[in-house]
Amino acid sequence: MKARSVMRLLEKENALKLDYALLTDLYQLTMAQGYWESGKASMQACFHMYFRDHPFKGGFAVACGLAQVAEMVDSFAFSQDDRDYLASLDAPGGGKLFKQEFLDYLATFRLTADIDAVAEGTVVFPHEPLVRVTGPIMECQLLETALLNCVNFETLIATKAARVCLAAEAPVAEFGLRRAQGAAGGIWASRAAVVGGCASTSNVLAGKLFGIPVSGTHAHSWVMSFSDELSAFRAYAEAFPKNCVLLVDTYDVERGIENAITVGLEMRERGERLSGIRIDSGDLAWLAKMARGMLDEAGLTDCGIVLSNDLDEFTIQSIRDEGAQVMSWGVGTKLACAYDQPTLGGVYKLSATREPGEEAWSDRLKISATSAKLTTPGVLDIRRYYHDDGSIAGDMVFDVYAGVGSCEAIVDPTDELRRKNLVGKRHETLLHPLAREGRGVLPPERRDAMAARERTKQQLGMLDESQKRMLNPHTYPVGLEYGLFERRRELVARMLGIA
Repeated sequence: MKARSVMRLLEKENALKLDYALLTDLYQLTMAQGYWESGKASMQACFHMYFRDHPFKGGFAVACGLAQVAEMVDSFAFSQDDRDYLASLDAPGGGKLFKQEFLDYLATFRLTADIDAVAEGTVVFPHEPLVRVTGPIMECQLLETALLNCVNFETLIATKAARVCLAAEAPVAEFGLRRAQGAAGGIWASRAAVVGGCASTSNVLAGKLFGIPVSGTHAHSWVMSFSDELSAFRAYAEAFPKNCVLLVDTYDVERGIENAITVGLEMRERGERLSGIRIDSGDLAWLAKMARGMLDEAGLTDCGIVLSNDLDEFTIQSIRDEGAQVMSWGVGTKLACAYDQPTLGGVYKLSATREPGEEAWSDRLKISATSAKLTTPGVLDIRRYYHDDGSIAGDMVFDVYAGVGSCEAIVDPTDELRRKNLVGKRHETLLHPLAREGRGVLPPERRDAMAARERTKQQLGMLDESQKRMLNPHTYPVGLEYGLFERRRELVARMLGIA
């Protein structure tokens, strides 16, 4: 690729103006040509995106990435450059991979599919649909890869952030841009971290693009650029008297705290306040307790302690268990990179088809030797039940066109939904319109990261504490509506010839 073209691509990535039509796997495009050539391009199809296992061995996930899916829908088209590139591709057996007639068709291609999805910040669980796409099968296929890319990554990061924030019980700043997977990955990770509960991000571009809070003070290089640490602290306090957090571990931590105390007392005489000190290395729990004692003894009881340095939810919990009093936390690599789990593993599966003009859907089912990979047929949604106190009781997956049985008729592997006696309990369905006829209809509040963060907080507040604990969480009950379960069982038997 020419250098100029590479720069143009990077400019698009940095501005988040991605070419979503080509942000796909090649087989989606070869299938698209196959559907078009065989006359099946307009066959109606229903696909669902879901994940199979709880991320981080936890008890929940936080849905995220739907705002980017809405952006994708709004900008999805094949430009002249896109078609020229596809025209340049050679088939392994000789000749061109794509036919010119198909590329000409793509020149006027526009999405017409409907998309329904859970709201960002919704707590979600394995084997229930986060996104439902219905429309011409070719369109559904063309959306698959980019949709999975958006929702898989951002749901993973939002979930990690939620776990970190639950452990922290104090504001968390996301610091991971420098270690993130590229520019676009870092930007969307920062947004997802805030959706998951982070109070702010160090990522200034993400702050500008998404209207999320940014935070940060200074690095070790600031201190090292001065002849001594005390001079560096004094200069920073003069430059930022209303946002002064001093990094005290460039050299000796105890001496750094003493110098910060000196500056803090000088600021107090000027009518200012030292907001905090940050420790970024060493035994953080021990150093935080030492720092708290020194600050309190000096009368700087309103000066907080910020901790950073390769933190995750387990390290934070350990530090808090040792009695450290922490004002806020800076969490970088292990959050923005989902350090202990590289992917959510979400999938996108065909579940129903119908010919144009027909009303009834035909079930589609994938059978696998691995039981967890057995899919569910139909056009699906989630019904969520609530206890009288507002806490979440359980979810039921059902087919929107087959009617919904009572909550007594739920097949739940743990049988917990039956024990909860949900008859008459308040409930709601979770999938809401994201796109209609190929155009985004997501309202502004469903695209806003700060609104999604508030939704995450509310949703986590509805979960039982046993479902939020870091180790061996209680399994949240998700079941199939009984009629849907029976339909799937009969379809499996028929396909295997054992009906």
